[in-house]
Amino acid sequence: MENLTVKKYKLKKTEDEAVYKIDYASELNPAQLEAAKQREGAILVIAGAGSGKTKTLTYRVARLIESGVNPNNILLLTFTRKASQEMLSRASIILDSRCEQVHGGTFHSFANMILRRYSALLELNNNFTILDRADSEDIVNHIRGKLITKAEKRFPKKGTILDIYSKSINKVTPSAEVIERDYPQFLHATEKINEIAKLYTEYKRKNSLVDYDDLLLYLKTLLEVNEKVRNTLSNQYKYILVDEYQDTNKIQAQIIKLLASTHNNVMAVGDDSQSIYSFRGANFKNILEFPSLFPNTKIIKLEQNYRSSQNVLNLANKILEKAKEKYTKHLFSGIESPIMPALVCAENGQTEAKFIAQRVLELHEEEDIDLKDIAVLMRSARMSFSLEIELAKRNIPYRKFGGLKFIETAHIKDIIAHLRVLINPDDAVSYNRILLLIDGIGQQSANRLIPILNTDNGELTKYTQRNDKLKKLLTTLSDNQNPALRPSEAVKNIIEYYTPIMKDKFDDYKKRQKDLEHFEYLSEKYDRLEDFLSDIALEPPDSSVNDVEGETKDDYLTLSTIHSAKGLEYKAVFIIGAVDGRFPSTYSFSHEEELEEELRLMYVAVTRAKTHLTITYPIDMFDYSTGMVLSKPSRFLDDIPSTILDKWELEEE
Repeated sequence: MENLTVKKYKLKKTEDEAVYKIDYASELNPAQLEAAKQREGAILVIAGAGSGKTKTLTYRVARLIESGVNPNNILLLTFTRKASQEMLSRASIILDSRCEQVHGGTFHSFANMILRRYSALLELNNNFTILDRADSEDIVNHIRGKLITKAEKRFPKKGTILDIYSKSINKVTPSAEVIERDYPQFLHATEKINEIAKLYTEYKRKNSLVDYDDLLLYLKTLLEVNEKVRNTLSNQYKYILVDEYQDTNKIQAQIIKLLASTHNNVMAVGDDSQSIYSFRGANFKNILEFPSLFPNTKIIKLEQNYRSSQNVLNLANKILEKAKEKYTKHLFSGIESPIMPALVCAENGQTEAKFIAQRVLELHEEEDIDLKDIAVLMRSARMSFSLEIELAKRNIPYRKFGGLKFIETAHIKDIIAHLRVLINPDDAVSYNRILLLIDGIGQQSANRLIPILNTDNGELTKYTQRNDKLKKLLTTLSDNQNPALRPSEAVKNIIEYYTPIMKDKFDDYKKRQKDLEHFEYLSEKYDRLEDFLSDIALEPPDSSVNDVEGETKDDYLTLSTIHSAKGLEYKAVFIIGAVDGRFPSTYSFSHEEELEEELRLMYVAVTRAKTHLTITYPIDMFDYSTGMVLSKPSRFLDDIPSTILDKWELEEE
């Protein structure tokens, strides 16, 4: 028998089979896998509702690092810090701690970091204070009061002026065009509105203040005018990932283009059908025009839904068919349920409210669905008033999302104002607020005091000799301006000073005292007061300590506007007030873009539901703007067959 020569073969892995710690093919569906594997070039991921976009981004970060990319060369931009922290935390769990070195955050927090690094190039004080919305309105109102006499009629209020200014910046559109389109009743005041905007800008510059819009505007300017900085940042962040791209505004899209100027390695993830924030300046066109902004873009669609039953998705798909501008997609799911979405006609708003309250109890008591897994969604917060009365009658606990946030409460804003002047003595807005808390100091006295507060001249001494409380304030501020003092110590000292003032100012000071304790707790993890105040301004906490420790521990029903519910999910969802003229609003009828956004809002509402979806509408809703009674269901539900949407009429038993 001849001797056989045995040849040895070495297995050679293909690129797709390269050895990775993570088995991407088994963790992701084919479309998600394709997105995660992309490395170079521009990629647009159209992620339908519930299709696992967060998971896809998480695995792309891990894959980039596994393939040899330095984590410091990856930038992950999201719309909340919580979102980026969640993604990077999950990436660290599935891979390793290298993922924690990825720079993740919001557009505004990223801009804040870069501007403080390069502030000198923009002639900007490194210790600038970030204004919140209320602070900005106060400044605008102060300027408005000087320019506009009480006799002048039909002039926009401070909030409207700020809205015009903000839209002009974020949409990169002249304010005159914003006024003509959105506020035509104020066209006659365009010149003075522009003058107020100019004075507002000068005031911020003089006092080392920046608002949210300034953060983006300054960053864009820095990247445009300084080629060295642009190239440095672009070479550092060689891989840019953007979440919720459909919510970006025009200036944010321009910033991404500038940051990617040396490589064009951008992955934008979003859903054009969930673009519902134009009132905040978001530009729906951004996601549609991404392939034009980045030539040779690869488009990947995530259409498999992991949240909703196919019956719910059948309705969502039908609604999407009505959209004129879109990326065509068809959501599908492996979740089967016999329950059909239902459209319920009610005789009036009270009957609608009674039905929902009754149905919530049935779902909870007979079908064993926790109240926290049920949500009532509405086009505007006003629509739930009748329902709230019915829920109270039946002792159904609920929380309504909206209202004043923790950081917007007067006592917390008072504490923040004291802290701001510790690091920015030029912050006249904060000085004005804390001076007015002192007995014996009114607005005129505050106006005289602010220019001399940081001097040692005799005029200031005269004031402190006459007012012991003013002297105590200045002593407290001076004692806490020590850079070696930890933020939590400064916060504690300011709270001790402020507590007697709060007791005189508020009858419910005991409840507010818990908020101050919570605020002190939040400051404990920081080493620098500047970082704490920046984070508080950019990512304000949603709830007070009373919300965290009290009501939320119990099972409660959620009442929410659709805008506030985006990104959330519930086993059972009610969409109330779906009458044509309210949803969509009559105001959108004459503007095709606004009507399209209303349709996308309906799609977002529908896709919050897992299995139970009920849409209700009353047939006697009076519209004061037109003087008509609204009685037809939303036009977005027209021509949807009964095989997809059940039609019910309520009858009293």
